[in-house]
Amino acid sequence: MLTPRVIHFEIYAEDIARAKKFYEDVFGWKIERSEGSVEYWSVITGKGDEPGIDGGIMKRQGKEPRADTPISTYICTIGVPNLDEYLNRIQKHGGKITMEKKPIRGVGWYAYCLDTEKNIFGVMQPDASVR
Repeated sequence: MLTPRVIHFEIYAEDIARAKKFYEDVFGWKIERSEGSVEYWSVITGKGDEPGIDGGIMKRQGKEPRADTPISTYICTIGVPNLDEYLNRIQKHGGKITMEKKPIRGVGWYAYCLDTEKNIFGVMQPDASVR
């Protein structure tokens, strides 16, 4: 029996080239144009034998989200080895921190950010010793 799990994500972008550059520069992801009639870019986040999921980037349809509105979507969280280093990278490449680094007891450190397309995402550094 199939266990329900998150198996794919999509990032919506006003400017696909800008979003592609942001995620390649910050996280080192491989992003390539997919075949088909819709402009869709496949996102490979790591090696197939590592935990995690892959996704895609596509053109945003409709209105642009605003950073000052309540969160009304799923948030994907990206595991990183050093949260402070990645928060610096995110800002260096045009992203913004929307919720500063916070602890989750027994789990690790996390923060929320906006990419260059104003999509919110989480970053987390696992650390079971956090109290």
